[in-house]
Amino acid sequence: MRLEEFTEDEAFSPTLVADALRTTKSEIAATLGLGKDAFSRASRIRARKTQTRLRHMLEILNRVEAVTGSPLAAYAWFRAEPLPGFGGLTADRLVREARADEVHAYLDRIAAGGYA
Repeated sequence: MRLEEFTEDEAFSPTLVADALRTTKSEIAATLGLGKDAFSRASRIRARKTQTRLRHMLEILNRVEAVTGSPLAAYAWFRAEPLPGFGGLTADRLVREARADEVHAYLDRIAAGGYA
């Protein structure tokens, strides 16, 4: 998953992301903790909060795909796998709480051969 594959008119496209992950824009919005209307108008799609959460999700999925083997498996991990050391929170929950940097730090530790 390359980030450029999901951009349209210099912004991340929820439609392209949803298509790649074989889900709906509504599901992506819910996963990221965005309102159901977050992807309804161009101004909302381009909003800083929306674009930031899409970017964080895509960056994490890109890193995890190398381990899981596919974008769909990476997305399943993102939504469902409780992360050790975070009280059972999942990566999507941490992204919703503006803690994507902590997910990256966790992935860095794992990649370096450390424990979670």
